[in-house]
Amino acid sequence: MAAAVASRLAPPELHAKPGALAPSDLAMSRRRQIQAPISTTPQDVLQPDAHNEHDPHRLPDFDEMGLAAPPHPILYLPPLLSKLPEGYSHYHEPSGRFKPLSTETHLPDIDSVSLSLHKALHKFHPVTDEYAETPYEEAFNWSELELPENAEREWYAVSFRSKRKEGSDGGPLYEADKQAHEEAVRNGGLILYWYGIPHPKTGLNLATCIWQSRAHAIAAHSGPHHISAMRLAAASYERYELRRYRISKVKGERALSVEPYDGGDVGW
Repeated sequence: MAAAVASRLAPPELHAKPGALAPSDLAMSRRRQIQAPISTTPQDVLQPDAHNEHDPHRLPDFDEMGLAAPPHPILYLPPLLSKLPEGYSHYHEPSGRFKPLSTETHLPDIDSVSLSLHKALHKFHPVTDEYAETPYEEAFNWSELELPENAEREWYAVSFRSKRKEGSDGGPLYEADKQAHEEAVRNGGLILYWYGIPHPKTGLNLATCIWQSRAHAIAAHSGPHHISAMRLAAASYERYELRRYRISKVKGERALSVEPYDGGDVGW
């Protein structure tokens, strides 16, 4: 059984075993360069590919069965057609099989390159059933995710490999997960959330989040619902491993590169 959503996003020192990770992310002050919001049109709402049966514009279920034994990997992409910032027109004609959500809060700011990544990630999926024990750079179809050639940017990613203890009580944890995840979405910057299926033999699982910036991830870690879920989950793991990555897109190329995080700011 995989670990709590909120705990997958936690700062390294709160979950990692001693010596496993770099110093606290919380030491960095939050920095966000706000860019002009990008208006979206109906054709911007893409369909998920055949690997993903879950509607990517709907929050995953956080009940006991939904996270303990999901029938297939979950791809969650925050909806593009949420309410835009105050003062911007939001009229659109819904189209496509999956209707976008209209959130209570307004859509967080997003730059044009992150919007291109968001579109490409509708095709995101693992390339092996052994993803829980495969290096992060090799576990997903990164080579198939292409962006405009003139785009240039970096994003911050977090992976969480885990194994739940047998018999651990997940009831309160699942509700805490839901609140923590919604808190992260409201905070802004969450581009992708993906959650796999526990391996049928080993019980190991993998989850990952991609953020517009490291600052966005740090801000989410500090939320009260996240901290609450983290505390509930602390006694639920038999094994856990948090790792951080830098996803890059350089001008002149269409492909992404994925490398272990080596310090400093990432994204905005």
